[in-house]
Amino acid sequence: MSQNTTYTSVKRRDRLLKERSIDAYRSERKLPDPTLCQICGAVFTGGRWQWCEVLPIEAKETRCPACQRIHDRVPAGYLTLSGAFFNEHRKEIMRLIHNHVERQRTRHPLQRIIDTHMKESGDMEITFTEFHLPKGVGEALKNAYQGELQIHFPEASGQVRASWSR
Repeated sequence: MSQNTTYTSVKRRDRLLKERSIDAYRSERKLPDPTLCQICGAVFTGGRWQWCEVLPIEAKETRCPACQRIHDRVPAGYLTLSGAFFNEHRKEIMRLIHNHVERQRTRHPLQRIIDTHMKESGDMEITFTEFHLPKGVGEALKNAYQGELQIHFPEASGQVRASWSR
């Protein structure tokens, strides 16, 4: 006894969709290799921004995303520092923050501080050019001094907001 089995081809409609970047400062097109940032001297080569000891002779010039963010005053992330401990140890804490950011910047030229300013409440707010820095700096503060770290990733704004207090 033979059975007739018919297999039909069904086209699947579920597929992975490419995530859309909400970072307006991330280039949708590939930059020519090499491209030199006319402000900071970082070089786009090998598919990423990096520091080069010898600058390429024939490079296109543009602003890197970090310099463009600084120019436009549009941060990718915020870190708010507060509390009595922070106020008592401000210089030491700021030195730790600047050292952490400088270590990151030597490997990743786009990771920088845009500005630091005091709010009316007495809290300090630091703005950054990259999404990862507020979290990284906040974790470095928590590891060094304990305290409370909160991180918020609001999807609509595309900006990371972190706060550390002690």
